[in-house]
Amino acid sequence: MEQKNKKKFDLMDYFSAIRIGAALLLSLLIVFVIILFVSEMPGVAIQKLMTGPLETKRSFFNVIVRGIPLVFTGLGLTLCLKSGIFNISSDASFYMGAVVATAIAISWPLPNIVHQAVLILAAAVVGGLISMLPVIVNKYTRVNPVVLAIMANSIFYYFGLSIISSFFLEKSGSWGSYKFPDHARLGTMMKGTSLHYGFIIVTLVTFFVIFLMNKTSFGYKVRVTGSNPAFAKTSGIRTGFVILLAQFIGGAIAGMGGAIEMVGVYKRFQWQTQTNYVWDGLLIYMLANGNPVFIPITAFFIAYLRVGAEIMSRSSDLDPEIVTFLQGIIILLVASQRFLYFLKKRHDQKLSLQQAKAEEGGAAA
Repeated sequence: MEQKNKKKFDLMDYFSAIRIGAALLLSLLIVFVIILFVSEMPGVAIQKLMTGPLETKRSFFNVIVRGIPLVFTGLGLTLCLKSGIFNISSDASFYMGAVVATAIAISWPLPNIVHQAVLILAAAVVGGLISMLPVIVNKYTRVNPVVLAIMANSIFYYFGLSIISSFFLEKSGSWGSYKFPDHARLGTMMKGTSLHYGFIIVTLVTFFVIFLMNKTSFGYKVRVTGSNPAFAKTSGIRTGFVILLAQFIGGAIAGMGGAIEMVGVYKRFQWQTQTNYVWDGLLIYMLANGNPVFIPITAFFIAYLRVGAEIMSRSSDLDPEIVTFLQGIIILLVASQRFLYFLKKRHDQKLSLQQAKAEEGGAAA
C-alpha cells in the first residue's frame, strides 16, 4: 500500500530547470556556430572561452572576484522582485553604496576592521533607503515604480558623481578620488590573486538571504505577497510593510555590494560611467528561477563566461563582446514562454489521460 502511495519520479517536476539548462546549451551552441563562421581560429577561440579561466590561478580567482558584485545584485533583486514590485533601482543603491564607502574611507580615520565595517554598514543603509523610494513615491503619486526606479538610477548616478567631483576628487593625474587608506580597504585573501575578503561577506549574505526567504515567516510573507497580494491581505499580512521592508533589505544588499566592490577591488573611486549591474542581476535572477540558492551559481557562471571571453580576445581574433550576444540569446530563450512548451503540454495531456483512465477503471469496479 505504501509503494502505491509513493510518488513516482517525474522528470517534468523539474521542467523549469530543464528549460533553463536547455536555453544555456542552445545559446552556447549558437555562439559556437557563429565563432566557426567569423573566426579564423575557431578552435582556439572556443577553447579559450570555455577553459581559459581554469588555466591559471589568477584567472580562476578573477572569476570569483568578478562574480561577487553579481551575487550581491542578484540577491538584492530577489527580495525586491519576490515581493511583487518590479523595482530595478539596484544600480542606484550599488553606485551610492560605493560613493558612501569612498566618503567614509577618505574622511574618517578609523581603526582597521572597524573602518571597513562602518563604511559597509553605512552603504547598506543608504542603499536600502534608496531602494524604498520608488515604492514610497508610487504610493503618493501612482507613477509606475519601474519608471521611478529607472529615474532613480540616473538621478543618483549624477548625484554620487557630483559628490565625488566636489569633495573627494584628487586634482592631479587622471580622474579619480584620493587614494583609500590601507585600513579602509578589504585585504587580499590569497597572494598572487585579486581575491579579497568580500568573498567571505558575500557568502554570509547568501546564507542569510536563503535562510530569510526559506526558513522565516517574513520570507513566507514576501512570497505570498508577491504571488497573491489579495490572499495575503485577507490572511492578515501587512502587505505594505512587507513590501517596503523587502525593498529596504534588497537595496541594502546592493549598497553593501557597491561598497565591497569599491574598497575590495579599487584603490580609489574611478567610476565615471553609470553602473549596469541591475541588468546582470535580472539575468541571474531569471537563470536561478528566483531561487536564492542558485543565485551564486548563475552569477559565477556569467562571470566565468566574461573572464573566458576576455582571455579568448587576447588569444584569438574575436572581441569579448560576444558574451553580450550570448546573454541576449539566453534572455530571449528563458523569457519566451513557448520555449520547450510542447514538452510540458504533451506531458500534461498524457497525465490527464492516465487520470481519466484510472477514474473510469475505479467507476467500473
